[in-house]
Amino acid sequence: MYYPMGLYSLTYNWTYILVIIGAILSMAASAKVNSTFRKYSQIRSGSGITGAMAAEEILRRNTITDVSVQHIPGELTDNYNPARKTVNLSDSVYGSGSVAAIGVAAHECGHVMQHADGYLPLSIRAALVPAANFGSKLGLPICIIGLFMGSMGHTIITIGIWLFSLAVLFQLVTLPVEFDASKRALVQLESNGMLSTEELKCTKEVLSAAALTYVAAAAASILQLLRLLILFGGNRRRD
Repeated sequence: MYYPMGLYSLTYNWTYILVIIGAILSMAASAKVNSTFRKYSQIRSGSGITGAMAAEEILRRNTITDVSVQHIPGELTDNYNPARKTVNLSDSVYGSGSVAAIGVAAHECGHVMQHADGYLPLSIRAALVPAANFGSKLGLPICIIGLFMGSMGHTIITIGIWLFSLAVLFQLVTLPVEFDASKRALVQLESNGMLSTEELKCTKEVLSAAALTYVAAAAASILQLLRLLILFGGNRRRD
């Protein structure tokens, strides 16, 4: 049988420390990328180009003509939208000539090149998006519902855990996608002479700091999954 007292363990349980650790990792990574970006936003590129100009030049040199570069509001809200074929650059990147802005713009172009090359991890990540969104939002609620479902509880809890596992898988697949995009960005900036050797070192620091946010997100998701297994594993066995 399944007992509502399982909710007590959800409220008063040592596993909250796993959530706290994940939150600390995420906040630390976010603080790191923000401070690093601000630091190198003060260093102007000797080439005199802006983030938007760098992105347009990278696309041109790679003969990618069906993707446009657009300006969007916000700070570090930069992204590549494969559906609309747009590289979207934020206020702090689009018109800025800093080595940080150029690096971020080049990174988004790295995703464009991945898309053009049919980079497998990018395709897998795109396919996982709907299931990952569903699993991250409903995995835990479904597990809780399972506590009240009697003999069906085991199956429902298992479904909830598997759904959340898809969100974790998405975070793990994101890692090689982001690392590869940064690698492609640095190659483009060096081979096209957009940044000097010293400027490239600064840009690499910015992109490395940004990569930490994805590592932290993956770690936080794994810790949350571990928490679900600890909390609900016993309930699944007490059928």
